[in-house]
Amino acid sequence: MIRVLVVDDQVLIRAGLAALLRAAGLEVVGEAVDGEEAVRLAAAVKPEVILMDIRMPGINGITATERILAAAQGAPPKVLILTTFDLDEYVFNALRLGASGFLLKDTPPERLIAAIHTVVSGDILLAPVATKRLIEAFVDPPPAVETPPPALDRLTSRETEVLGLVGHALSNKEIAERLSVSEGTVKTHLNRLMAKLGLTSRAQVIVLSYDCGLVRPASR
Repeated sequence: MIRVLVVDDQVLIRAGLAALLRAAGLEVVGEAVDGEEAVRLAAAVKPEVILMDIRMPGINGITATERILAAAQGAPPKVLILTTFDLDEYVFNALRLGASGFLLKDTPPERLIAAIHTVVSGDILLAPVATKRLIEAFVDPPPAVETPPPALDRLTSRETEVLGLVGHALSNKEIAERLSVSEGTVKTHLNRLMAKLGLTSRAQVIVLSYDCGLVRPASR
């Protein structure tokens, strides 16, 4: 049973999410009213997934996400950001810090449950195209240079290629087809490059692909 922590400062939303998760057979291990309580509960109950409201009084969802992931021992929890607007710089900053994805608060219940199972499986980031669109809206394009950034020196040529394809919002299956390899091989390359670069989520991989200039934002 997947262990979920729900974080939202609005009691009706928090209670509604908790009831929905329980009805779907998930275990709600805690409910937090703000970021400070979220950090405390995450350390105490060790959830697999955190539904994190982004805008809260006091410690917001960005700071809470950063503190929770930095303090995690062993496998960090998957943080799904809950937001009202899909193009939100707060959400972008949370993804850069390691959040696994984001959902609009009007997301249908079945999609919310599916998203939780998706991030726990670690296969693909939910709504990769929407995530790419968000990142393109706020990332600062790097200056045009002839030499690759130092971060890429640690990667093999194939790992660098996978990094760029993930940045183009391709799924593991699509990358496997593009490279004529198995999905398992793609996951191996992805896991290795994430370990080398200290990344914890696919969203961070997408952000880095832009930061390194492997992918360029579309004209704004």
